[in-house]
Amino acid sequence: MTDRHHGLFTIDDYQQHIGTEAVDRIKEKAKAAQYLHIANINSTYYGGGVSQLLGSLTILMNSLGIKTGWRTIHGSPDFFSVTKKMHNALQSGTINWSKRKQEIYEAVVHQNAILNHLAHDIVIVHDPQPLPMITHYRKDGPWVWRCHIDLEEPHRELWSYLTQYIERYDAVILSSRMYAQELETPQVFFMPAIDPFSIVNYEMSDAECEERISHYGIPMDLPLVVQISRFDRWKDPEGVIEAFNIARQEVPCRLVLLGNVATDDPEGPEVYESLLSQQSDEIFIMSQQDGALVNALQRKAAVVLQKSLREGFGLTVSEAMWKGTPVIGGNVGGIRLQIEDGVNGFLVSSVEEAAARIVALLKDPEMCRDVGVKAKETVREKFLLSRYLEQYLDLFNSFETVYKLNMPHH
Repeated sequence: MTDRHHGLFTIDDYQQHIGTEAVDRIKEKAKAAQYLHIANINSTYYGGGVSQLLGSLTILMNSLGIKTGWRTIHGSPDFFSVTKKMHNALQSGTINWSKRKQEIYEAVVHQNAILNHLAHDIVIVHDPQPLPMITHYRKDGPWVWRCHIDLEEPHRELWSYLTQYIERYDAVILSSRMYAQELETPQVFFMPAIDPFSIVNYEMSDAECEERISHYGIPMDLPLVVQISRFDRWKDPEGVIEAFNIARQEVPCRLVLLGNVATDDPEGPEVYESLLSQQSDEIFIMSQQDGALVNALQRKAAVVLQKSLREGFGLTVSEAMWKGTPVIGGNVGGIRLQIEDGVNGFLVSSVEEAAARIVALLKDPEMCRDVGVKAKETVREKFLLSRYLEQYLDLFNSFETVYKLNMPHH
């Protein structure tokens, strides 16, 4: 990365990937939104895909002259325990939606509404944690709810409770049409995207990759099979270990399960601890916050897995594809939006299928190369942050009529 940026990249830096015409079109759309003041609200600055997206997107919007802020809500462990259960239930899990949980949820959101003065032109609220904030403000412009989770089969009772809040919003953004719900509020669909310039994705040389990996004592004498994701049951780390154990009977390889624990996810440490007994010379289970290590592993892995059982999108899939590494993903949710089975990666529905795919790829370096080339091209065409930004600009500009009232009179 060049020093002049201090890691701050602008839309012009995307020209090498998307061409001049696309960059000019985005700049033109940004001009129409330059008088806006926008606030994003979510529940964590760190860990998981939402904070990654917000970190890059808010900087990119500001570089285009759109005043864009990012705030996180604060809450007790009780609150995050409730919202994690809600998150699981929205992804088809179960929940006992009690009066007590509802009170904790509403009270903490109310406190956060008092702490945040949101007289912005547009407010974008991310995921269920801060959802009810809308009830505590007199709106000065459109409010948008951006839900990043897999809503194919949400828990019905919980969903109908949340609908009272969702329908107060002016628009809902979901990651895919698969998640569309019966709502009064208009729904739009934006697939997430990666920032090619972030520490997790920027170009690294072989030497830099090897330095990072050996820094953690991971030997590179065998092909690496890698899964990188939060320690979360939906990411099926147990299934990954099982698939790896079957595969290595046939092909020598080493597994690295690298995760972190998001600050709004109280179940993470428990999932991590539950796996540690399976560590061995061939299985590395690590909780680290090191973007360069993620980058290096995704580049040097022979195969990257994302064997999720539910997945709103799964940015780690596009991250690895961007590096030309073959990915084996669970045949669920947002992973299906990224991987075309057998073309630019592979979709699997069981431990056995995952194991068979690992073996087939490790035995066929040429297939790995072919799949990797197509994977990178898919991300360039569809999953770079410039496209995500443009969809947001289109949405903002579609609210134009509402804003004419608030615009400064020149």
